[in-house]
Amino acid sequence: MTKTAQHPVLVIMGVSGSGKSTVAGLLAGRLGWDFAEGDDLHPASNVAKMQAGQPLTDEDRWPWLESIAGWIRQHTGTGTPGVVTCSALKKRYRDVLRGEGWCSSSSTAARTGSRTGWHPGTGTSCPRPCSNPSSRRSRPHT
Repeated sequence: MTKTAQHPVLVIMGVSGSGKSTVAGLLAGRLGWDFAEGDDLHPASNVAKMQAGQPLTDEDRWPWLESIAGWIRQHTGTGTPGVVTCSALKKRYRDVLRGEGWCSSSSTAARTGSRTGWHPGTGTSCPRPCSNPSSRRSRPHT
């Protein structure tokens, strides 16, 4: 039995203005992967609310998060690599986006501020087993 290669979908998360769209767009372009701007996946009702200057509630966000999760599932289901952005500021929001074999890699400005190069502890952590064990390794930047 031959196992097919699993291609990742990367979710670039962060607060508004943190550069996630810029980083995700550059990364997807460089890798030749599909790219989705998470904000473009908001339902029309959310867009209208935001244009009116009204903050979104958790209830407003659930359909949006489900749209992003659907994009992720579509890509992972077909083995198509991709990059998508999403603020995903609350754990319960990130829980909606998670699927089987997911891994997360995080690095915060507070921890890495003036650091250069590679530092142990800022690499990848996998709360559940990854489908690709080599993706858990931290590597120096070259």
